[in-house]
Amino acid sequence: MLRTIDLRGTRPTPSELLALVPRAATDVAAALEPARALIDDVRARGEAALLDQAERFDRVRPSAVRVGAGELAAARDALRPDVRRAVESTVERVRAASAAQVPAPERTVLATGAVVEQRWQPVGRVGLYVPGGKAVYPSSVVMNVVPAQVAGVRSIALASPAQAAHAGRIHPTIAGVAALLGIDEVYAMGGAGAIGAFAYGVPDLGLDPVQRVTGPGNVFVAAAKRVVQGVTGIDAEAGPTDILVIADDGADADFVASDLVSQAEHDELAAAVLVTDSAAFAERVLERLVVRATETRHSERIRAALDGAQSAVVLVDDLEQAADFANAFGAEHLEIQVRDADAVLERIENAGAIFIGPYSPVSLGDYAAGSNHVLPTGGQSRHAAGLSAATFLRPQQVVRYDEGALREVAPVIATLSEEEDLPAHGEAVSARFGDRR
Repeated sequence: MLRTIDLRGTRPTPSELLALVPRAATDVAAALEPARALIDDVRARGEAALLDQAERFDRVRPSAVRVGAGELAAARDALRPDVRRAVESTVERVRAASAAQVPAPERTVLATGAVVEQRWQPVGRVGLYVPGGKAVYPSSVVMNVVPAQVAGVRSIALASPAQAAHAGRIHPTIAGVAALLGIDEVYAMGGAGAIGAFAYGVPDLGLDPVQRVTGPGNVFVAAAKRVVQGVTGIDAEAGPTDILVIADDGADADFVASDLVSQAEHDELAAAVLVTDSAAFAERVLERLVVRATETRHSERIRAALDGAQSAVVLVDDLEQAADFANAFGAEHLEIQVRDADAVLERIENAGAIFIGPYSPVSLGDYAAGSNHVLPTGGQSRHAAGLSAATFLRPQQVVRYDEGALREVAPVIATLSEEEDLPAHGEAVSARFGDRR
């Protein structure tokens, strides 16, 4: 359980570290053509294609793809009181944290009469995807919807796969939480077809195309997002989850083991990685992993994830090397459980979300921290960010120059336009000062 990568006595280069990081044997590129075929089918046949795909992949044929208002209201009213309270508490925290992600507009005065304004404009319409495979994810409804609402998105559509256990409807908890958040455009559709439906629209459903698609999913959802980029924006190609824990021998081995198990619970392809400068501590964690993995409900799934090529114990000489490895790995979730956590944090560049100390487990971020749990997986945090209110915003610059301010920079424009052999650019300015040609 957990293979060992021993880096002690070595100092791999950044490119060598990239080659050493453990990854699952899944390739989004291999799913591109199947995903493209499913999307093309939806574009050609609309709702009929979505119904056929639900029957094929979800083992149930919904009576309709669009979820009715009555079903949404009934699901909201049927939420267990404790679930509703937990959701409302999570919404409150995520809403507060998301509000801090909305930049304030700025006004820069460069000279008298020369102003450049920076504003942040929300996209008008988004499609939010909530997976429905091995678990039910009402928390993902919150994590997708709340930042979009905070950003000011006017039109929000939500999709989740049809459930065989619920006669082709989406999971009632998903429906109930969506309704609790005021979302009334909900579809029972999943996988690549759902992403294609959002990107291109489905006229016979009255589903209009969206400007951005967000939310986690399997490899086919990730592949579909890659296919539709350019037609619509995406958050990231979220695939199987991952966690990397940096720990020294002062950490609690059982805490670390329980956190690794918690993420392995998601999927057989989930990655669980421990990076430590103490071989003795690693042994203690492995002992606790056996106990934790055996005693929890989804033991078989967890053991498959921990035995997979994507999971490992990485032994390093020091915490500086641990941080270098973490940066190469680009974790979705990074935990730092060491004596001087801030010193390690200073060296971290790449991570989706970072959890500091023994009482900030990833599970906290999954539900109640206020942070967002829709994060880049598979090393994508090296170049991508997690979902936030900013995901739904576009920076726009508004330029306001009066005649005097334009006259002042006219020589600059004339010189540069001539240098670039674009004289009409300069002439567009000189025309305003009497050069009528």
